[in-house]
Amino acid sequence: MNSLKQMDRGALSDALDHSGQRTTPQRETVFSVLLDQRDHPTADEVYARTKSRMPTISMATVYNCLETLVSCGLVKQVNIEREPTRYCPNLSPHAHFHCRETGRVYDVPVPSGMMQELAGVLPGEYEADSVELVFRGHLAKGKTK
Repeated sequence: MNSLKQMDRGALSDALDHSGQRTTPQRETVFSVLLDQRDHPTADEVYARTKSRMPTISMATVYNCLETLVSCGLVKQVNIEREPTRYCPNLSPHAHFHCRETGRVYDVPVPSGMMQELAGVLPGEYEADSVELVFRGHLAKGKTK
């Protein structure tokens, strides 16, 4: 069973309708999995979490659901170097931090307008459709999480 809140269910339905898609139990469950634990999971991780809620779902269906959620603008793909694609439901302007030691990816809030300012450094004949900012590193020495 999925635990999608009414507001999130409405956002999903509206975004899918706008892109000519329909809401399905599989799409609702995959979206719910992404919203419940915002840790930038890979498709394999989404599949494992979804499978616990919907035992009959296939990996292909999870991939199709993720592709649909990305194409209708509800989820962003996060690509870090040569690692598997991760999925992020945070649509507000933000950056990511990739911890090389743990492999985890964290959202990093950015000051309002910063992403637009970064896009503004392009040469005059170019215009950015999006800006992706990724910090890479590790836990600072002497610090504990």
